Amino acid sequence: MKLGIVGLPNVGKSTLFNAITKAGAEVENYPFCTIEPNIGVVTVPDKRLTFLLNLYNAKKVVPAAVEFVDIAGLVKGASNGEGLGNQFLAHIRETSAIVHVVRCFENKDITHVMGEVDPLRDIEIIEMELIFADMDTISKRIERFQKATRLNDKKILSQRELAIIVKAHLDKGQPVRTLKLNDEEKINIKEFFLITAKPVLYVCNVEENSLPSLENKYTELVKGRAKKEGTQAISICAKIEAELSELSESDQETFLKDLGLKETGLNRLIKAGYDLLGFATFLTAGQIEVRAWTIKKGFLAPQAAGVIHSDFERGFIRAEVMSFDDLFRLGNQKAVKDAGLIRSEGKEYVVKDGDIIEFRFNV
Repeated sequence: MKLGIVGLPNVGKSTLFNAITKAGAEVENYPFCTIEPNIGVVTVPDKRLTFLLNLYNAKKVVPAAVEFVDIAGLVKGASNGEGLGNQFLAHIRETSAIVHVVRCFENKDITHVMGEVDPLRDIEIIEMELIFADMDTISKRIERFQKATRLNDKKILSQRELAIIVKAHLDKGQPVRTLKLNDEEKINIKEFFLITAKPVLYVCNVEENSLPSLENKYTELVKGRAKKEGTQAISICAKIEAELSELSESDQETFLKDLGLKETGLNRLIKAGYDLLGFATFLTAGQIEVRAWTIKKGFLAPQAAGVIHSDFERGFIRAEVMSFDDLFRLGNQKAVKDAGLIRSEGKEYVVKDGDIIEFRFNV
């Protein structure tokens, strides 16, 4: 999963990203790695892995990972070259979803780039810049299709028609994700690599005076907009996240308890990202390795096997499946087997979050 963090200057975007990367650096079994200065990888928190690691006495554990990309250069007029201009495009097109950080606090010591706090206006500014970037992309695509239509290729003609529909939608100031498409069009539109086709998760950055609820009059506005869009908005105090990232896990728990918070904002952000993208996790476990694998909800057993290796999918025979909940409740694999709760599933089995699977295959 790759999430692109966007937002106007001075909204807390960089503070949040820096807190995320520091948090990642402290994960022992999946070290934070900086691919580029603005890209960081952190693990997906999953207590099930610790249980499995101890149960199987595994040599190593490999959690799932999330890649965060700090998208620089987004200011009003970015699509026309303001700020860092269109340098942000290459990075943001690679992401699975957009995390839009919105300033939801007042602070005289931190200047707002637009003069005053107005989260809905800020959202509109960023969204319009992304729409302008997509308009440029789709216009160029239509020009190429125009030149190729003389070939009378059905696929090109179909894509050209779809591109024209998309451009008309963008011209109305509407992001592509709000355009109603049929199943075939949803597949074809992926080839356009449009930014506003990506799902969006809003992050309301609040100050400490909004703890422990993390809510205020500004977050209510953002969450109201998110609800209308059919997406999510979560509240985070980036300043607190920065402080938490400097602490050990045990000290984090104490600090969170003192603040009246149940978990870190990073954990909630990752969970919200998984939910937004419709992701689930299945597990593999043994003495050599315990590992979490990320899949789309609804994946059949062979598709899940293919996430491990293409040979597993190609030569799929069956999947031996048990539920983590059953294993946790009964204490060991033998007890699960004796209870008749290890199942042999075929090609039509829909993998569920928390399934522990051993694949049988032949290539």
